[in-house]
Parts: sequence; structure tokens; C-alpha cells
Amino acid sequence: MTLHYDLHSHSLASDGTLSPTELVHSASTAGVDVLALTDHDDTSGLAEASQAAQAVGLCLIPGVEVSVTWDNQTVHVVGLRIDPESSPLQLGLARLREYRNWRAEEMGRRLAKHGIEGAYDAARQLAKGRIISRTHFAQFLAGQGHAKSVRDVFKHFLKPRKPGFVPGDWATLEEALSWIHDAGGQAVIAHPAR
Repeated sequence: MTLHYDLHSHSLASDGTLSPTELVHSASTAGVDVLALTDHDDTSGLAEASQAAQAVGLCLIPGVEVSVTWDNQTVHVVGLRIDPESSPLQLGLARLREYRNWRAEEMGRRLAKHGIEGAYDAARQLAKGRIISRTHFAQFLAGQGHAKSVRDVFKHFLKPRKPGFVPGDWATLEEALSWIHDAGGQAVIAHPAR
């Protein structure tokens, strides 16, 4: 018997488009047998996803995607099979979410200086969860006609030396690995092709 795995997924707890329950149901319908919920810097969707997974007979792996600054760039490290109750992990993730909130407000301020008002409030409304990401800003800017697509928004507004760019000040690689390992998890680099 062949099992189908998806070890990197996001819900509305970060920058996904589905609630944890909807994500589990969608994965199950698509034939996924083992799903890891790995929201950005947040584990708040895991309890709901776990209940939904039990109801449909899907194996849920508790996870998280930790934002890291390494070698002057942002990388993401996925933690799989973590204990979401781990105090060191939760303290570290809380710090990253606090920074994310400040960064989102700063992105809004920088875009306003370039004549794009209301970007922060719009991104916050699009977020629906605790995390306001660059994706939410991109959705707003594309929807307002400032670029042809979400991808174009990143190219013209959200990368270095562009109006809405705010450099990341994330966890160190050592911190992220420590948090994941302290939580009993396995650390894996996310999207290494980037």
C-alpha cells in the first residue's frame, strides 16, 4: 500500500486559505494519508486540525515553520513531530509573532509614504488569523491594481530596495533548531530550491 504525504501545509493560522478543519478535509479528499500542519511561527491550528484528522482517519503530524535569518537572508525551517506545548518553542514563536506584527505595521507605513494608504488594515483583514504576512499585502496590492498579479507585487513592492520591503529580523538558525529539538521535533529545511 502506498501512502501519500504532505509534510508542509498552512492554514488560516498563518498565511493559508483554509481553516485547519477545512485543510484536513481537503487533504483527505485529495488522497493525502499523512499531513503535517506547519503554519508560519504559530501552532494555534494544531488542536483543531488534530480533531478533524481523527474524524476522517488521517494521520496528522504536528509541525511548525520557523522563520530564520541566516547568512543575511530569510530561510524557513520546518519542525515535524513537535510537542506544541513546549515552553521554549512557544516563547520563541511568540517573539517571532511580535516581530511579524511590528513588521506588518512598518510595511503599511512604508507603503503609505509611497501613496498607498490602508495597506496594513487591508492586509490585517485578509489575514483572518494571528499572522499578517507579505502574502496578505500582496493580495491587497494586486486586488487594488497596483500590480498585475501577486507575484508581480513581490517583484515591484516587497523585495529589497522596493517601497514596502522590511528586512527580516528572525530567529537565528541555532535558536530555531534548539526550539524544534527541545520540542522533540525533527528539523527540515523548507523549500530548499529557493
